[in-house]
Amino acid sequence: MLPLCLAALTLGADPAPYPYPDAPPLTPPYVAEKRLPSVLTPKQRMIAKVADLALPGAGRPAPCASFLWQPSYELDFALRGPAREYVPQPGDIVLSADGSVFWKLMHNLAGTSHPTHSMIVFAYPDGSMGILEAGPHDTLKCRTLEALPHMLSYEAEGRVWVRRRAVPLTPEESARLTEFALATNLRKFALGRLARQLTPIRSRGPLRTAFVGKPQGLDRESYFCSELVCEACVYAGLMNPCTTRPSATYPRDLFMDHSPNPYLNRHLKLAPCWDPPARWTSTATECGK
Repeated sequence: MLPLCLAALTLGADPAPYPYPDAPPLTPPYVAEKRLPSVLTPKQRMIAKVADLALPGAGRPAPCASFLWQPSYELDFALRGPAREYVPQPGDIVLSADGSVFWKLMHNLAGTSHPTHSMIVFAYPDGSMGILEAGPHDTLKCRTLEALPHMLSYEAEGRVWVRRRAVPLTPEESARLTEFALATNLRKFALGRLARQLTPIRSRGPLRTAFVGKPQGLDRESYFCSELVCEACVYAGLMNPCTTRPSATYPRDLFMDHSPNPYLNRHLKLAPCWDPPARWTSTATECGK
């Protein structure tokens, strides 16, 4: 019965999902998903996760350094040198993959795979760099967080990449991005609509994506992670509102710059305004990670 149920969930999936062969990590060592003690109730576990987020003023640790390795569209564990110092800037898209078997399975059923998280850097009004993410660390809200401490928290669970903005944002674009981030902070994570991505009534498909999944801007009450990134980019004027499909876009599409979905494959191109994805680490050495 379970295989039949899983098969039913995949109806309407893209015709050729990405293969993602599991392979043992090389460098840095793989870090399994962090788990809280099982004695906690689900509500207590969620409260503990929220308390551990890099919220402004929360005092979460920041990395002593920040580096990008050489860019590549590969989702492996290799660190391609030389590394260079990285300072977050508004418009940078950050992606990550952790050890969550559940989220990898859910993404596989939807016809995609790693990375499973996506977020975007913006400037707080005081000029410091923040990150906007829907459902950070499996919580149920959209949150604005301190950029580097939040990236460090994902590095502790797996791998982090940055698609650095190759064309810096204008002051007007940056202000629009900040406005969107602050307006969507504390909105709900779109758990229900994300679940529909596993069903035939989802907004993503070989034909339907041309007609559904269009930008809604600030009119939505909830977002999932890659949807929020695309909506933020449209609102700031970084993506075309006529061709962007936030509700049909997955983190892997943002990473690869190509997609098994024919419509997205024609229209979702981050290059040349964004650099290819580059691994981010808090050290410039391959050992000791």
